[in-house]
Amino acid sequence: MIITDTHTHLYSDAFAEDRAEMIQRAIDAKVTRFFIPAIDSTYTSSMLQLEKDFPKHVFLMMGLHPTSVKENYKEELAHVEEFLAARKFIAVGEIGIDLYWDKSTLGIQIEAFRHQINLAKQYKLPIVIHCREAFDEIFQVLEEEKSDDLYGIFHCFTGTLEQAKQAISYNMKLGIGGVVTFKNGKIDQFLNQIDLKHIVLETDSPYLSPTPYRGKRNESAYITRVLEKLSELYGLSQEEIASITTENSKAIFGI
Repeated sequence: MIITDTHTHLYSDAFAEDRAEMIQRAIDAKVTRFFIPAIDSTYTSSMLQLEKDFPKHVFLMMGLHPTSVKENYKEELAHVEEFLAARKFIAVGEIGIDLYWDKSTLGIQIEAFRHQINLAKQYKLPIVIHCREAFDEIFQVLEEEKSDDLYGIFHCFTGTLEQAKQAISYNMKLGIGGVVTFKNGKIDQFLNQIDLKHIVLETDSPYLSPTPYRGKRNESAYITRVLEKLSELYGLSQEEIASITTENSKAIFGI
């Protein structure tokens, strides 16, 4: 069985004391493919080192996270452009809009999001979307930019059934993580109405730990809890869920 974690911040300082051991725990749990989203230029060297240390397991994205879209966002976008031109990445991400922390930057967040969508099209790469309290704004940009060469993953999907269908209509898979195990997560109430071909698994570690680890540091090995929940919801074996979602990840990332 191969399990794929399509979204994990393995370079996070939260793993500074035991990164190698934490990654080995995941590999021992059959989680052997780790897709690493970018945040901003301050993390690039850590990401590159991670890839160097685990070349068979770690695959890097490049992008500017919406909460890092600040006064210097044009410099940060130039950094993204420089690295996309210099070497291979498997996606542009994570990108999008976050209105939870700062609504005042909405204008430049939209500009950065749209710019990076066009970079993804230029390099024929998928996008990985971060959306927090911004479904309407995200969907508006996707509607304006939609095309056959726009595709990717709607990371950490926490919306409604209607929003799930809308995201899928823009060639997006739904990234499902720890939230599906929460009592108040809500997506467990309708997820089995979504065909598994539209689903990929993720942890977003060190954030959003699944039950029973909620409130503690998340790690990629805990994706097995997400797998268990989807097995329950879809009435399929964990092996089947792992196989289908891994194949879905290959369809997106091409690797």
